[in-house]
Amino acid sequence: MSRRTMLFIFLLVCIFASVSTTNAVTDPADTSALNEMYTYLNTPGQLTKWVASGGDPCGESWLGVTCVGTRLTEINLAGLGLSGAIGYQLTSLTSLLRFDVSNNYLSNQLPYQLPPNVTYLNLAGNSFNGNLPYSISGMTSLQYLNVSHNQLQNQLPDMFQKLAALTTLDLSSNLLSGNLPTSFSSLTSMKSMYLQNNQLTGVIDVLANLPLEDLNIENNHFTGWIPERLNSINLQKDGNKFDSGPAPPPPPGTPPLSPIAPSGDRRDPGGNDTPSSGSGTGGGRNAGSSGGGGSKSGIGVGIAVVVVSVLLIGAIVVFFLLKRKRSKRSSADIEKPDKLSFNPVPTKDVLEIKTVQTSSAPDAKNYEFPTIINLKPPPSERSKSRSFSEEDFTNKQIFIKKVNASTTDLPSYSIADLQMATSSFDIENLINEGCFGRVYRAQFEDGKVLAVMKMNSMIFSDSEDFIGLVSNISQLRHPNITELVGYCSEHGQHLLVYDFQKNGSLHDLLHLSDEESRPLTWNTRVKIALGSACALEYLHEKCSPSVIHKNFTSANLLLGSELNPQLADCGLASSISKADQVLNQDREPGCCAPEILMSGQYTVKSDVYSFGVVMLELLTGRKPFDSSKLRAEQSLVRWATPQLHDIDALTKMVDPTLKGLFPVKSLSRFADVIALCVQPEPEFRPPMSEVVESLVRLLERANLSRRTVVNGQGASQPSDSPDTYDYM
Repeated sequence: MSRRTMLFIFLLVCIFASVSTTNAVTDPADTSALNEMYTYLNTPGQLTKWVASGGDPCGESWLGVTCVGTRLTEINLAGLGLSGAIGYQLTSLTSLLRFDVSNNYLSNQLPYQLPPNVTYLNLAGNSFNGNLPYSISGMTSLQYLNVSHNQLQNQLPDMFQKLAALTTLDLSSNLLSGNLPTSFSSLTSMKSMYLQNNQLTGVIDVLANLPLEDLNIENNHFTGWIPERLNSINLQKDGNKFDSGPAPPPPPGTPPLSPIAPSGDRRDPGGNDTPSSGSGTGGGRNAGSSGGGGSKSGIGVGIAVVVVSVLLIGAIVVFFLLKRKRSKRSSADIEKPDKLSFNPVPTKDVLEIKTVQTSSAPDAKNYEFPTIINLKPPPSERSKSRSFSEEDFTNKQIFIKKVNASTTDLPSYSIADLQMATSSFDIENLINEGCFGRVYRAQFEDGKVLAVMKMNSMIFSDSEDFIGLVSNISQLRHPNITELVGYCSEHGQHLLVYDFQKNGSLHDLLHLSDEESRPLTWNTRVKIALGSACALEYLHEKCSPSVIHKNFTSANLLLGSELNPQLADCGLASSISKADQVLNQDREPGCCAPEILMSGQYTVKSDVYSFGVVMLELLTGRKPFDSSKLRAEQSLVRWATPQLHDIDALTKMVDPTLKGLFPVKSLSRFADVIALCVQPEPEFRPPMSEVVESLVRLLERANLSRRTVVNGQGASQPSDSPDTYDYM
């Protein structure tokens, strides 16, 4: 082959490579995120080549976009005069390393959904308000964070534990208040921190051990003493209320802190023998410590006395611990609880349930709810449980050891029995298909009807794990939790047998019922809300350890007699090792908390968020996510949350099947509870015990006289409906 021919072939290869690179198709998730971001910006004509749908950001070289291959690695839109918001799909930008929208006119709250793997995040110089998004806590690669010159407010969330890579943090010129979070001490790479021009309070001791080089805390409300080690860095501290006298000695037993300065520059913990650093505060402390050796010797004697006392008390404690340990060894009948089991707290005789007549009409049932809590004895004991049901329940405390089939009290069904009862698991008997398996209606020869969950075959590695799950779930006893009544473990098959709830699920009643079916009245909806809240309160606060449901949806809220709610799948996700992986692959859109999208980790607070979503379903009659709606209304939480505190908008978004028959004050208070539950930051969501108390108070305020209600057009009219009350 001639040299000219080889050169020609090489040029062709280069041309084809260039064309293929130029026409690279951007990852669809990245494109969708930029499309949505474009729609939330107000007429961003300066963003050349950007479009609201489709397009190829990498192949078409959209303004401010940098790619590697088909993935976005950088978005730089700084100083372009943009206004509006930045969208809510940024979590899909998983390859993005730098995100800069600084010095624009962007407003509204910072979205919870931020690019999860960025190392550089600059949102400064805009008009963002609200809180610092808690999702930042999961950005473990973040090195630079700048949200300065915005309108952020409230106390800083305690969310910095995992940000060890962060070297620069700029929170200056906002409206932040409260004390510095203790998790600041985890910022072990921090070099530059700017907190000036806020309303921060308290002491700054949490910054003492950080490897800071630059620290600006001017114009806040800090008090106390400046840690001596911070005097050796570039410190700007004017405009605070720091004490200028000598700092008090640390508490006895406090280990000496390792200084930021070289190890040869040793400092006294009390602030004495401090090398001159040119800082005014350091000079003040040196002057205060020159009062002679008398104070030093006095402090030394005091410390010595305390040390001797501590040693003496420690010896006594060790003696009694050894004695107690010997006595425990002599008791052969005590078994150590298995760490995977959860023990419901004893709940016998803890709550006085009063029957309250809510209406004289046939539709309004005489149902029971806790109106007066009588804890017996003593009143201050915390390990008590509330219920919301037609009857109270009791439960003895159980300590579970490692179990096998012979130690489970529940009846064991055979595969043959269950096949016969379900017509060989015929599709006509299929009730539901969830994350962990299919649920079938089973009718036995004696006429009894039960629900059988046929677990997915890949969930359990052996039968022993399954029997452990059965033992754990069987301990959960609450009127608002579906009761496990049996199980089957044969030939590699694992099945759970539950009570059957003839009224189906809340999801079916809200979203699949025909127009002729009887709609849920307002009182019934509040009753369902309270019952499901009691179930979660029991799981979170009455079980030890707490049980996280992880899949609280309207499909898992079954409705028993008189539409009493029964929460299904309780204890499954807490006992199955692969549960999180299964749930993350098969989650229902719009139901899970924002932090789960970031980290995939579930907490009791993510359950609270999901509870709020289901309550929005009860309120509006809408699904958590409905692609048939307009784009701005597809996500129920995003659409409904801004309207929860606007009474006019609130009354218009109520489920139309109620036909305006609802009490306005009750509606407003119900919306307040929902707004707290769907807060984007987990730490601001209430515990379920507070939700239960709020719903109980809402019912207690029921006025039995008929009141004025609001019709669908927002106008008031007298009502003859028996199910309408004005909650004072």
